[in-house]
Amino acid sequence: MKADSFPEQEMLEKAVSLPLLPRTLEWAKINSGTTNLDGLGAVAGMLADAFSALPGDTNLIDPEPVEAVRPDGAVDQIQRGQHLVTSVRSEAPVRILLTGHMDTVFAADHPFQKIVELESGVLNGPGLADMKGGLSVMLGALQLLEQSEYAGRIGYDVMINSDEEVGSGSSASLIKQLAKGKTAALTYEPALPDGTLAGERGGSGNFSIIFSGKSAHAGRNPDEGRNALIAAADMALRLKALHRDGLSVNPAKIDGGGPNNAVPDHAILRVNFRPKTLEDQALAQHALDQIVADMAKLHDLGVDCHGSFGRPPKPIDPQAEKLFGLVKQCGTELGLDINWRGTGGVCDGNNIAACGIPVVDTMGVRGGAIHSSDEFLITESLVERTQLSALTIMRIAEKGGL
Repeated sequence: MKADSFPEQEMLEKAVSLPLLPRTLEWAKINSGTTNLDGLGAVAGMLADAFSALPGDTNLIDPEPVEAVRPDGAVDQIQRGQHLVTSVRSEAPVRILLTGHMDTVFAADHPFQKIVELESGVLNGPGLADMKGGLSVMLGALQLLEQSEYAGRIGYDVMINSDEEVGSGSSASLIKQLAKGKTAALTYEPALPDGTLAGERGGSGNFSIIFSGKSAHAGRNPDEGRNALIAAADMALRLKALHRDGLSVNPAKIDGGGPNNAVPDHAILRVNFRPKTLEDQALAQHALDQIVADMAKLHDLGVDCHGSFGRPPKPIDPQAEKLFGLVKQCGTELGLDINWRGTGGVCDGNNIAACGIPVVDTMGVRGGAIHSSDEFLITESLVERTQLSALTIMRIAEKGGL
């Protein structure tokens, strides 16, 4: 911490006595891949116990239904884990939202399950940075707040979902509900190893397009068939042609086809869009709708499009600039040089920003190589980022806003 004293310094120094690393390790030792409902349930229970130490109410919220398109074209519901919500001082004049996720990208049968020390102060393990370390930082910051003179001046909601890694489909409406009326939001995705934060983010949309054609014998009457595979491939090429600066389009997979002697009557095209701005997103949606209609007419078959732009683009507007400026100022008081830069990645910060709420969404630990077996956590950042969050929240409370 910076040598020069400031009013909150003594309070923030209490971060070193919090069990930031032990609880991070405890939570990370349990696999909580998005599809591992048992693991998610175990972690949710541990988080509920931990966050119940805060004043207010802590509850586990059932997920909303989520549709999935199977390889055979069937559309059915998939189960997600429960989400945690803690609400403190709902009557406070200034209220903020803090969000994180308990799920990881590592399934129960993934080989990456153990935590090892790479070198002094650097640990390798699933979910350490993304984001069980971030959850520990979030809780630590709130624990410091509750011991401070500022606690009575600010209220907050905490939301920790179970499906962020797959787009937050079962928690999107919960995020929107909790974001309403908030002064600001902090999300605990990991910062880069040097502490750099994510600034503006592009958006993301995932779509599954089902082609229903007509089967026919490849030798006797091929022209009577309607080839779903060809239609899917045609559409993949047309969608890829939309790719430009400001809009990445990635046709990723085609499910379907059949034996060589039959015209395939079924195919599914999976595609991801990454628009940079809301205008780019609107243009992409219009183009997608038009190509769907064109494919149905040109290939004389059924085309059904499932999916949405679940992560809208997140620009840096004037209010977001204020929040980033406040975080930077707090970093300076702590002896930290806080900077940010744009990224093509997405997170729940996109959804919060779409509600008109300023958000800094990389308030978690310093680490890297997330979503891989090389994921690592820089352990000294647990205290560092806990102090940064706590001071940021105290400043919002002190000022009565941004």
